[in-house]
Amino acid sequence: MRLIIATLALAATAALASAPKRPDATAEYLTATMDDPIARLQKRLAQGEVKLRYEPQGGYLKALLKELQILPSSQMLVFSKTSLQLSFITPSTPRALYFNDNCWVGFVQGGQVLELMAQDPVQGSVFYTLAQNPNRLVLKRQTYECLQCHQSSVTKSIPGHVMRSLYVRADGQPDFSAGSKVTTDESPFEERWGGWYVTGTHGRMRHLGNELARGGDGDARIDSEAGANLTNLREKFDTSPYLTPHSDIVALLVAEHQGALQNLLTRASYLVRDTLADEAQLNAALKETGRRESTTRRIASACEPLVKALFFGDEAPLKDKVTGTTPFARQFAQQGPLDGRGRTLRDLDLQTRLSRYPLSWIIYSPPFDALPQEARAYVTRRIQEVLSGQDKTKDFAHLTEADRTAIREILMATKPALLRK
Repeated sequence: MRLIIATLALAATAALASAPKRPDATAEYLTATMDDPIARLQKRLAQGEVKLRYEPQGGYLKALLKELQILPSSQMLVFSKTSLQLSFITPSTPRALYFNDNCWVGFVQGGQVLELMAQDPVQGSVFYTLAQNPNRLVLKRQTYECLQCHQSSVTKSIPGHVMRSLYVRADGQPDFSAGSKVTTDESPFEERWGGWYVTGTHGRMRHLGNELARGGDGDARIDSEAGANLTNLREKFDTSPYLTPHSDIVALLVAEHQGALQNLLTRASYLVRDTLADEAQLNAALKETGRRESTTRRIASACEPLVKALFFGDEAPLKDKVTGTTPFARQFAQQGPLDGRGRTLRDLDLQTRLSRYPLSWIIYSPPFDALPQEARAYVTRRIQEVLSGQDKTKDFAHLTEADRTAIREILMATKPALLRK
């Protein structure tokens, strides 16, 4: 038996070695026609179907947010020099970020462009700039310069989101010798938001936001007590150039979860597409058909981290109540969809965890629906197993029976396909 298996393995290896080299899914990214909200807006602008109004303060910012249906209350302010226009960013002139489920917009005082990112359903995060020119509107896709940071080991080599916590000096320069943390909803609260402004209350919990790093190289420190429970930024810098004087803590929490989930969606999509292409190539080389056991294992390996994150499996618990300083939490929940009792997966808890009903709202997004059929089937089956109580392993032990029931009821009203066998 071992001899037969070894012979088959050698045959497969030889067949693949002689087959033409196949580009992986990431190779499509640079040449694919994108179908994200910014790409669609670009077409409408070119066809004269829509116009963006330029204003002396903010340029095209307000008009763009309105067109993309992005809440101004989603504003987050970051003062580390970590963007395309880093020379304009300081603790006195932070970069403003605004987001919804599928788009991000970055505004920098004095900057020549608005920095844009959108989620293509298949390709992941796509980057654009919109020139802040009142006489000529130029919306342009960006690749290599943005991908230096947004497609790296930090994103597991897919085009994706990056949110980092850094030790930042008075000039806005990060002290990388002191360390850098990629932040998600799994990050300990006390490690988050170095280099970010944070408005809101969070009780006894502490974070690294609102304050500059002190100390020598490699020995940077941040006074987390001084930056705690801040509700007003006017003492930090002039907030008048911004749409709001806030950098809402709830928006930051939502953005961290959402960005991490979108990266996992993109990664699962890429890995499964590569897996299926490998299988097709191997089957063709060996003149075989059917699903290979190795393919099934690879699909599970690509999708299981996504399933776990959809249920907030490794979320860092909140140890005190969190309250924002804007209407963001309420406005976010109002976007629904709602069940007959007015519940939505967007309802936030903010007492001990982020979500009241811990299944991510990202299941409603186009990238979720655009997963390869095999990936979507795997994720759907696993969601059913978790919600039915069939899977009560430690990854999902945080879900109470009340949680599972409520999520099932919400899904039955808003996305019943996820519950169909």
